[in-house]
Amino acid sequence: MIVAVDVHYRESGAKFVAMMFDGWQDDAARCVYTKRMEHVAPYEPGAFYKRELPCILALLDEIPARSYQAVVIDGFVQLESDRPGLGAHLYAALHSSFPVIGVAKTRFEGCEEVALPLLRGSSRRPLWITAAGIDASVAAALVASMHGSDRMPRLLSELDRLTKAD
Repeated sequence: MIVAVDVHYRESGAKFVAMMFDGWQDDAARCVYTKRMEHVAPYEPGAFYKRELPCILALLDEIPARSYQAVVIDGFVQLESDRPGLGAHLYAALHSSFPVIGVAKTRFEGCEEVALPLLRGSSRRPLWITAAGIDASVAAALVASMHGSDRMPRLLSELDRLTKAD
């Protein structure tokens, strides 16, 4: 099982969603977990993980017996070689037990030293892939293999939609 997580902020806190699926090529989720939090840390430039990590950890605690083998996040694992991103903090919080793969839609200044650009479909804008606990090139190949012919894999697009819904 693989779990993909995303967080969306609202005026009254945050909604976060985890989507579980069996394999990288799956076109549908096996199950979805949703959680809301009324009070989240304020946005702090350069320390996004302080805001998002508690949401993700609370959501992963809802999933039975850590029944997944990898976690996919919307964002970066590493921002630069000496600057950990959300995914690196998540990897450490999970005691390095599971690979964490970051799929970022927007380039972060300086990320080229740690992130692999991945073009999917006919898009000319790459996704930026970073990882912990798995080689970034293997992570990029896994994301490339995900179902769908658009820039974003189908399940990650659906996760984004569910996170922003209602």
